[in-house]
Amino acid sequence: MTERITGHTELIGLIAYPIRHSKSPTMHNEAFKKLGLDYAYLAFEVDNSTLEDTVKGFRAMKVRGWNVSMPNKTVIGQYLDHLSPAAELCGAVNTVVNDNGVLTGHITDGIGFMTGLKESGVDVIGKKMTIAGAGGAATAIEIQAALDGVKEISIFNRRDEFWARAEQNVKNINEKTSCKATLYDLADHESLRREIEDSYIFVNATGVGMKPLEGQMVIPDASYLRKDLIVADTVYSPRTTKLLETAKEVGCAKAINGEGMMLYQGAAAFKMWTGQDMPVEHIKDVLDIQF
Repeated sequence: MTERITGHTELIGLIAYPIRHSKSPTMHNEAFKKLGLDYAYLAFEVDNSTLEDTVKGFRAMKVRGWNVSMPNKTVIGQYLDHLSPAAELCGAVNTVVNDNGVLTGHITDGIGFMTGLKESGVDVIGKKMTIAGAGGAATAIEIQAALDGVKEISIFNRRDEFWARAEQNVKNINEKTSCKATLYDLADHESLRREIEDSYIFVNATGVGMKPLEGQMVIPDASYLRKDLIVADTVYSPRTTKLLETAKEVGCAKAINGEGMMLYQGAAAFKMWTGQDMPVEHIKDVLDIQF
């Protein structure tokens, strides 16, 4: 890294809390090195309480761009100048591009997730998806899946601060795509069992499974899964969550972690910042990415 840092090196970052587990700094810095680009990518632990000040600081320092993760994705938009159409529809941002002081928010999580499924040999187009979550990543997946041609999406969420967002997601999907979306309370276990049973794929798009909820899962027990079900988790640290471990024990058709989504959402952001394609195959080898 010291051999690459110069007086002209541009900063790109990642803001979230917690974030020290992230593989994104390694991924992007390896890509910069491979392509000979004069950028450096750093992770900063930032939550909602310091988000506004961070955005102001990044703008002032002419930081080229940054990624955004929990708990900031659905909050940061108010501090930016523009939102991409997808980010506006999702009400969430995971990538910011700074063009000479003009900050534009984008969302690449949905693209990353759908690309990861495709690269794993999973074709969900025209089929039914059941998904848990309504935060930034979940919303991006739900909207992108609907736009890409998933036939039906059953969304489960707790009646928490994201419930209104879940209701808006369902409204947007039903009004602006050909997909049918329905919202359920995650505490409604009877409906959860029924909808998973009728689905091609079940997706956990919540933080359950990663710290501080490591060792937990959003379904009550293994009986909610079946052998021909595809199970996917947006969590990539740990690589095998309790949900994926259970799916493997049941013998589910596939158990896919969040590494594919992490890789391909990063590749999309990389292109926005640098104008170049991320060397994906090189990054897979460096990070030992398996999905």
